[in-house]
Amino acid sequence: MSDLLINLSIVFSQPTGISNYAKNLVPYLKSLNPTLLTALNYPEFKCYSIPGNLTPADGTKGHLNRLIWTQFQLPKIYKKLKSQLIFSPIPEAPLYYNSRFVVMVHDLIPLRFPKRFSPLTPYFSHYIPQVLQQAQHIICNSQATAKDITDFYQIAGNKITPIPLAYDANNFRPFIKDVGTRGHGGQGGQGNTGTGREDAGNLDEILSASNSLSVSASYRYFLYIGRHDPYKNLNRLIAAFASLPNHDDYQLWLAGPQDKRYTPLLQAQVEELGIAKQVKFLDYVLYSELPKIISGAIALVFPSLWEGFGFPVIEAMGCGTPVITSNISSLPEVAGDAAILINPYDIREITEAMDKIATDTQLRDRLSVASISRAHQFSWEKTGLATAEVLKQFM
Repeated sequence: MSDLLINLSIVFSQPTGISNYAKNLVPYLKSLNPTLLTALNYPEFKCYSIPGNLTPADGTKGHLNRLIWTQFQLPKIYKKLKSQLIFSPIPEAPLYYNSRFVVMVHDLIPLRFPKRFSPLTPYFSHYIPQVLQQAQHIICNSQATAKDITDFYQIAGNKITPIPLAYDANNFRPFIKDVGTRGHGGQGGQGNTGTGREDAGNLDEILSASNSLSVSASYRYFLYIGRHDPYKNLNRLIAAFASLPNHDDYQLWLAGPQDKRYTPLLQAQVEELGIAKQVKFLDYVLYSELPKIISGAIALVFPSLWEGFGFPVIEAMGCGTPVITSNISSLPEVAGDAAILINPYDIREITEAMDKIATDTQLRDRLSVASISRAHQFSWEKTGLATAEVLKQFM
């Protein structure tokens, strides 16, 4: 018998995104004495073994396998273990069995920015709303996502609990800006602001290890981290960078996996604007090296048109790096007053923010200190304990 089942069918050995959320959350749910439905090994928990081919590691087939397993196999496990509640870190649950469940919603971006012929459109339009209607309760990651759930699906607000996410404070921590002409340094640079930064090491070596372009670490650069999807707004970011006064003195580094659908368009834009020498497509950067890339930057510029939470923002803040981000969706909830908030649709406003942060040493110092303080307000312990309190109400 197990009162609570935690459905970890989406988790695999090299987690990203939602899978990473689940792995960070689980340790703080131990007090509920759950049984984990998992293909991995969690020696400190009761586990029930499930197939390992249900995750994003298996691509579209993995998602399909998981949906089928959720509808036909999960109810059998629920009955066999005489369970009272299922918790799922994604909005998936059995629809045709009298089971009780709480689910987590991360964002509704496929509804805000639909793509033609994408399987996510029917998934978000037909399957997820049924799951949410039948759920005992819904957890989400921000007030912005809670409002989207109400607006798109007409779910009552009292059925939704926003619980902010967190970041890996052991990985994303401050480093010294140790090259005088890059990052916060500039002319007469910031140096060590007293925030306990560690030596960031040689960025050329980091970039080489990350299969990135070889660039000189002596450059002062702005940084973006994330995918190249259109809603990430990189076309406006590139245009804003091209409009910077003396943009030849700076670089723009775009860290994140390239996408054959979108990256060539961005590369063509860079060529057209004549800034190919300044804009670097870094592709994938090793997780362990990201803090060094972040710490070397003048600022993280993250002008996304919508985010459910916005991990790059909180991770940059954890490194003490100033942030420029959007004044819409969840991003103001994450950044608070520790960042420069811009209208992501206004190229001139993005340019002005970049210019101001590049030329105002006192502003960079203030934002660096404020960023670290803001990041410390977020922790997986807070997220996990708040989640446990919600689940207790329905067990």
